[in-house]
Amino acid sequence: MAAAWLANGAKMTRPLGIMMLDTAFERPVGDVGNAGSWPFPVLYRRVEGASARKVVSGQDHDLLEAFIEAGQELVAEGACALTTSCGFLALRQSELSAGLPVPFASSSLLQISSISAMLPKGKRVGVITYDQTSLTKRHFEEVGVSEMPLVAGLPKGGAFQGLIEWGRPYDARALEGELSLTVESLLRDHVDIGTLVFECTNLPPFSSRISRRFGLPVFDILTLGRWLHSSCARA
Repeated sequence: MAAAWLANGAKMTRPLGIMMLDTAFERPVGDVGNAGSWPFPVLYRRVEGASARKVVSGQDHDLLEAFIEAGQELVAEGACALTTSCGFLALRQSELSAGLPVPFASSSLLQISSISAMLPKGKRVGVITYDQTSLTKRHFEEVGVSEMPLVAGLPKGGAFQGLIEWGRPYDARALEGELSLTVESLLRDHVDIGTLVFECTNLPPFSSRISRRFGLPVFDILTLGRWLHSSCARA
């Protein structure tokens, strides 16, 4: 709520609004859905009916108005910018931003163009996604990426899908191990990768350890959200 804004000198730090999928699983610090992941106030709004599988599969067009309504409610409560809890909403970037009154960032994939421009010559962006078969060229085009980057998906029926879609208990060791193997495979096949972007908003609890292990910068929904919020935080 707006009353929870944090005082910073004589001004107030305005919150970031986050539109959440309709899911129920443990969200430790680092996850987009844990308020402790953010160094500033955040507001959450759940969009009923927005299951992970529905959004990932792109069958969520009937939820556009619900997402816009959720975003407008967050702005009415004080949010100065908006983001989401699923990177696959990149597919709806233009449609949702057209209906929202403040800056809106659908997905961590929005960072790819800027990151690519900053990389050393000969280096490319690698993307780790929740579901490789569902992440299409259209998702990237919607966020201004004309050429498909290198992509690796978490395994079908693995620990992350078990957690998010099937209600399995949160097993940090299994999740990190699965992610590490996915990254390792991508880097083994593509030695020219210079940085990683995590599409999935449930991967950031492991971003720092993955960065240290593989010696690469990692961008995710938290790096995007912090950047977005920094532009509008002051009332």
